[in-house]
Amino acid sequence: MTILLFGVTKDIIGSPSLSIPSSSITGKKLPNNVGELRTFLGKAYPELNSLSSLAIAVNNSYADDDTEVNSYDEIALIPPVSGG
Repeated sequence: MTILLFGVTKDIIGSPSLSIPSSSITGKKLPNNVGELRTFLGKAYPELNSLSSLAIAVNNSYADDDTEVNSYDEIALIPPVSGG
């Protein structure tokens, strides 16, 4: 599973993308939906939990916590943005 990172999420993780190895490699169950992915990432990178908001897009569409995710989906973490 590959996750694209933007803004502060890229700074927190230290890379423009993050690969989560498949369960066949790690022996651990991959997240099945956006909510599980959010929890998984929050445990692996606790600083993500301090963001005021964190949107997750699956296949170019904003997704809610019940949206299913698969290893072949394009997933993106979208942090809060500001502008002027």
